Amino acid sequence: MHATLPFRYKKLGYAAINVTDLDRSVGFYRDIVGLDVVGIDGDAAYLRCSRDHHNVVLYRSAQHGLKRVGFEMEQESDVRSAFAHFDALGMHPQWVAVEEARRLRQGPGFRVRERHSGLLFELFAGNMHLGRDYVPTVAKIARVGHIVIGSGDFEATRDSLVNDFGFRISDLIEGRIVFMRCHPNPFHHTFAVGPASRSHFHHINFMVTDIDDIGKAIYRIKKNGIKVVFGPGRHPPSDSIFFYFLDPDGMTVEYSFGMEEFSEHSPRPARYMEPVPESLDIWGAVPDGQFGRSGPIEGAHAAPAAGDEPASLSDHLPAGTVA
Repeated sequence: MHATLPFRYKKLGYAAINVTDLDRSVGFYRDIVGLDVVGIDGDAAYLRCSRDHHNVVLYRSAQHGLKRVGFEMEQESDVRSAFAHFDALGMHPQWVAVEEARRLRQGPGFRVRERHSGLLFELFAGNMHLGRDYVPTVAKIARVGHIVIGSGDFEATRDSLVNDFGFRISDLIEGRIVFMRCHPNPFHHTFAVGPASRSHFHHINFMVTDIDDIGKAIYRIKKNGIKVVFGPGRHPPSDSIFFYFLDPDGMTVEYSFGMEEFSEHSPRPARYMEPVPESLDIWGAVPDGQFGRSGPIEGAHAAPAAGDEPASLSDHLPAGTVA
């Protein structure tokens, strides 16, 4: 099941994340995660794990959570074709203002809100490459890997991402979680969505280049008194080794090593996997109750009252399973 649309994605470009203490979060993502701080401009901090100007933008906010997610298209013509596509669907895409695009060091782009999860997507061309390479510090990060959300209208969100956004399903656990790639990007998933009582941010992933990065992270995280919420383990759908921990706002961050890649033409069909613990971890790790409770999606719904946390998508899985 997929739609062939008149535009092509290059990759997941960046995640825009709301944080309550910008300085504290910048220090965490620099010193613990291993991102390079490009600069801070008012209430926004730009960090990277590649040659791009940024792969994460942290925004100072009263409420932590996910602000938007940006996908880089192959070329500018894909951006314009995508804008026309969403406009024809009545989804009211809006061009990013020239001044904001200049601050982001990006080419033309627009934003459109997925109608069921409420997540704001940005599709853009031309993330500026800096004159200096990204130099790994505490971990050899290869790229920002994927974003996972929970949706209050899971099936409609899944169908919209396939039919409206042109994502391809790699694997799914029916009624539980769907793993998607932004075609023709080859990685098993750059986005995933599962069911939740209301739409919310689940986690952000960084893919590392060496299994030793996972091992070193385990001890670095524990040494710094940071909460581990799941892993290490191995996800059967993507064949990735994973490790999850919390940032200063309690949002879930993942390191993963290894991932299946798909050919653009004649890829294997999506697999329907059983909703059992072994479908999402074969090592037997059990997620902590704080896993994936990473705050609201900005603009998706009113912020919950204190203590009224949205149910995580992992709450909908059998004991011991996770997305």
